[in-house]
Amino acid sequence: MAKEIKNEKAEAVVEAVSKTEQFFEENGKKLAYAAAAFVAVCVVVFCWYKFVHQPKVAEAQGQMAWAEENFRNAADSTGYALALYGDGNVLGFEQIAKEYGTKAGKAVNFYAGVCEFNLKNYESAIKYLKAYNGKNEILAARALACIGDCYVNMEDYKAALTWFEKAISAGDNLFAGEYLLDAGLVAEKLGQNEKALSFYKKIKEEYPACTQAYEVDKYISRIEAK
Repeated sequence: MAKEIKNEKAEAVVEAVSKTEQFFEENGKKLAYAAAAFVAVCVVVFCWYKFVHQPKVAEAQGQMAWAEENFRNAADSTGYALALYGDGNVLGFEQIAKEYGTKAGKAVNFYAGVCEFNLKNYESAIKYLKAYNGKNEILAARALACIGDCYVNMEDYKAALTWFEKAISAGDNLFAGEYLLDAGLVAEKLGQNEKALSFYKKIKEEYPACTQAYEVDKYISRIEAK
């Protein structure tokens, strides 16, 4: 019985090997062409990454360094315009975003949006800030709040409140008190006093060490006195 099983296994192995040999005989050329094509694609991708993509990324990041420096030094509209548009010698965020996209880093849209906001170009600022999709929680929340600020300046308070609430939900960070206060003030503007009160109380209860907590009692008292 054991001998029969052994013979059956041996025959099965022989049959499998035979079928494999037959397959390679019939499809050998096709397999060789496929393998060659795969290797060629790999070589092309490697060359593109090594000699096109990486140098472009390095170039983009070099331009970003200058633009970020101008951004950090900006103290007025002239400074933000320099950071956004460049000066002919170095690029600004606007041109970097157009020429390099996210090769310069995802923050390019954030910086461009903040510059546009400070230049009072609110619709353009919103476009850039919505395009920012970085994973930095602090910048992500700041971008959402800045969109809210844009809508406040455009006097679209309903939209502003929506974006401040998104900023609050985006992450628990050191600016949360600021976003809560902004949301509360806009809610009051819309006549939503109960919602405003909830924002103010959250500042007092959950972020007692933030700057906004030192003055939030006056906002709470103002609503409770109504």
